Amino acid sequence: MLSHRPYGSEHPYRYDLDQRVPVHPLAGDVYEIRVLADPAVSEVVVVFADGTTVPAAPADPTRLVLDHGPPPAAPAGSEGHLAAAAAAMPDTGGRTVWVATATAGADTSYRVTARTAAGHEVTAGPFTVRPLTWRPDGGRLAVDDPGAVGVLDPASVSWLVGTDGPRRVRFALRLEPDTHVVGFGERFNALDQRGEVLDAVVFEQYKRQGHRTYLPMPFFIAVGSGWGCHLVTSRRTWYDVGATDPSRLIVEAEVDPADPVLPVRIYAGDPATVLRAFLSETGPARVPPEWVFRPWMSGNEWNTQERVLREVRRSLAEDIPVGVVVIEAWSDEQTFVAFRDARYPVHPDGAPHRLADFEFPADGAWPDPKGMVDELHAAGVRVLLWQIPLVPTDRGDTGQVAADLRTMVERGYCVREADGRPYRNRGWWFPGALLPDFTNADARRWWLAKRRYLLDEVGIDGFKTDGGEHPWGHDLRYADGSRGDAGNNLFAVRYAAAYHELFAECGVDGVTFSRAGFTGSPAYPAHWAGDEDSTWEAYRAAITAGLTAASSGIFFWGWDLAGFSGEIPGAELYLRAAAMACFCPIMQYHSEFNHHRSPSRDRTPWNIAERTGDDRVLPIFRRFAKLRERLVPYLVEQAARSVGSGRPLMRPLFFDYGDDERIWSYPRQYQLGDDLLVAPVTEPGATTWRVYLPAGEWADLFTGERHTGPVEVNRAAPLDEIPVYLRLPASPTLPAQWRVGGVVSAGD
Repeated sequence: MLSHRPYGSEHPYRYDLDQRVPVHPLAGDVYEIRVLADPAVSEVVVVFADGTTVPAAPADPTRLVLDHGPPPAAPAGSEGHLAAAAAAMPDTGGRTVWVATATAGADTSYRVTARTAAGHEVTAGPFTVRPLTWRPDGGRLAVDDPGAVGVLDPASVSWLVGTDGPRRVRFALRLEPDTHVVGFGERFNALDQRGEVLDAVVFEQYKRQGHRTYLPMPFFIAVGSGWGCHLVTSRRTWYDVGATDPSRLIVEAEVDPADPVLPVRIYAGDPATVLRAFLSETGPARVPPEWVFRPWMSGNEWNTQERVLREVRRSLAEDIPVGVVVIEAWSDEQTFVAFRDARYPVHPDGAPHRLADFEFPADGAWPDPKGMVDELHAAGVRVLLWQIPLVPTDRGDTGQVAADLRTMVERGYCVREADGRPYRNRGWWFPGALLPDFTNADARRWWLAKRRYLLDEVGIDGFKTDGGEHPWGHDLRYADGSRGDAGNNLFAVRYAAAYHELFAECGVDGVTFSRAGFTGSPAYPAHWAGDEDSTWEAYRAAITAGLTAASSGIFFWGWDLAGFSGEIPGAELYLRAAAMACFCPIMQYHSEFNHHRSPSRDRTPWNIAERTGDDRVLPIFRRFAKLRERLVPYLVEQAARSVGSGRPLMRPLFFDYGDDERIWSYPRQYQLGDDLLVAPVTEPGATTWRVYLPAGEWADLFTGERHTGPVEVNRAAPLDEIPVYLRLPASPTLPAQWRVGGVVSAGD
């Protein structure tokens, strides 16, 4: 008859209709106690431990469900088959929202009672409230500053304390007027976060991410001031980067009340030195296999063997090279282990199957998976299969998925609630699903063994490790003893790490392709920028995401060029994005599921050409795909060099030209390795593009025109070119004619 959860679902950015707001009020502040009650309820009261009674009043739920914290760039759009679920407001289930208000004083508890006009009464509780107060003492800020940078303001340190101990620490770092602050993981809003307010929590913001991100890190570089900072924590953190006070970067971080210590590392040096020091402590970036640098292709509607082979064969017939195909819609979407339509015996204990256990109907979706992979390998194409770290609970009570669920629960293989019950996904994607606990060695072995036949026998080369943002709740329990407040952000890292463990066991030089992550993720390549529309705004945000990810150690990164969701991009956007993707660590296109409606929304160059009627699409895309093939030796050599030096493969210009203030006026220009400067065209209708070339000798890669920097160049911007400049003298891994004249020939 009533629902009240003091913590709610613990959505990072949204208050629920039946929670306490805020969960931990400050002493002296007013807070809300929200309750959901059946329509028959005519009265709701809150009774405190001292006997005080506070009546609740009905409230408009649309007023209460307002996002809080850093907002996304815009409300989630209506395009895309997941958009409605992602943007849905919490459902009242026909119940009424009641709200009582109180002022936080001393520690107390309360009960909530709902009554009907017929005299029925239900009471829930007691629920404890421990008001918090900011104090100058309470815990320990363990600052390690071997370079004597001295940016911490000791007088700024304060602790948010309750009777059970400190819950947060706040402190300030000094910012010089000319300091630019970059990092915080993958960020879509800006390269320089100076003047911004943001936080670091792993979150799935479906499209238009704004300040939110799948892949945050509590790490940043103060460019121009010679230092960087790493908060050594996996808990949530917040940053006011000179927004309130331009001379201060104000940090807040959650701490464990039982052990309120926050280690803070201050690194001295230029950006590469700082990043190298950070990665040496948290897990160095790992160089992926060479084939990763070849062109990738995928589409979520390629859900049969015939369709996958048809698309790859079409690309090769169009003389458009393919290095990797990602097959998303291959599985039963129950176990994420078996090919759809396959027949096989159910293993009651969830034990792994071998290829011989499966019967693949000749008229089924995947009549011969191994034969398909063999054909693709013979054509030089590597294969990745899609994964998600969830087991759905809404697929019925029989079959392998039901057996897997029983096994996970009985053996304790899932992430758990504080009371021992299995945690059920609270997010909008696969709601209610169980999450495997990758800190449990037995659970990890069980999970991986089920996928081993895909590597050992089918012959796939890696996995697209989607998801990873699903654990919500401070009080979740992991097998290693950690709670949700410390373990949730690490879930995505452990997820990818487990699959790399499987690669090692199988002797496969494979990759994961992840969108979520946290500190430690650079050791498990590769990553992509997640879900986005096909808009110029999203294109610009993707470039920013790649550069901020790189500045945080994610060196091997890509994106769904020109977006994957909604209506197809126009020919101009598609080709501008393809040109940029040609000159980033991973070049790939992908499209969202569209219920197989016509016309197709695939992002293949032939579909874009057909849909737009623009006969330039195929030859120009072909040119960039072939150009990408010629770049592979350079990218391989530069990848190894970047990992050793701490200078990302795709990197903002401050890594190479940190003393040149003019580079900040061109935040989407970047170096690709040591020798190529890339200036993507990011505005529609551009016929010329302004490029800044820092100090040095430069040659236009497409025209051979020479320039001596620093200089601004107003370059022509035809669709079949991208402003790319070769720094001279050039690397011997670049094609010979480029090194001599800096000219890409028409045949490339």
